[in-house]
Amino acid sequence: MSEPRLRPVDLARGQGLSTQAIRNYEEAGILPPADRTPSGYRVYTGLHVLALRAFAALAPGHGHQTATAIMRAVNEDAVEDALAIIDDSHLQLRDDRRTLTAVEQGLRDLAGAEPAVSRAAGAFVGPLARQLGVKPATLRKWERAGVVRPRRDPATGYRVYSPADVRDARLAHQLRRGGYLLEQIAPLLDQVRTAGGVAPLKAMLEDWHDRLAGRARAMLSGAAELDAYLRERTGPPGPDRSGRRPADPAP
Repeated sequence: MSEPRLRPVDLARGQGLSTQAIRNYEEAGILPPADRTPSGYRVYTGLHVLALRAFAALAPGHGHQTATAIMRAVNEDAVEDALAIIDDSHLQLRDDRRTLTAVEQGLRDLAGAEPAVSRAAGAFVGPLARQLGVKPATLRKWERAGVVRPRRDPATGYRVYSPADVRDARLAHQLRRGGYLLEQIAPLLDQVRTAGGVAPLKAMLEDWHDRLAGRARAMLSGAAELDAYLRERTGPPGPDRSGRRPADPAP
């Protein structure tokens, strides 16, 4: 049976895309090069369908840019490079999980330390920046975004961070490590100030857990679709250094 010949519109409809998106994907290397008719029209096959499915499955877990790099490497017959990109993406997910754990621990520490902190003296921008491991300019940027609200010393004009400001700065530092934007952090800290503690961040942490779990599940789906594409493109995986294929049982 001959390989089905698909038009760009046929390929596009299968994924709810436009024909221009299909052409863009081919130019970006997400799809392997299409054959051309004598009239110059693109002709796609079932292999392109699998490539498009693989990319659509990879993007939610790895992101559009990384998924593009994976598919480009595969289509350039640089499978080892593609697998290395996937490895790096999984390491990033692991690091993000560790960051979440650190944020949760930091919030627990802050919650436990709040009574003692409330009696502590205020801090100036330099010492607080050194404590957090950031530059003073970063704290001033956070101030402009409404994340921290230090008062000004009337005699010197210097910024003075109250114990609550120090708490907010520490929270902001942890959340920034977790990938949150300043415009997302500012309203959360408003809730913390209103409630007088870190309890309002519980829903945010649960959402963070859900997003990481969603990425992990999406990576599994992407791996399955990419494997199907690789099998069609290059055949099943070869033997490892011991001579066994991946599906072979160990001796």
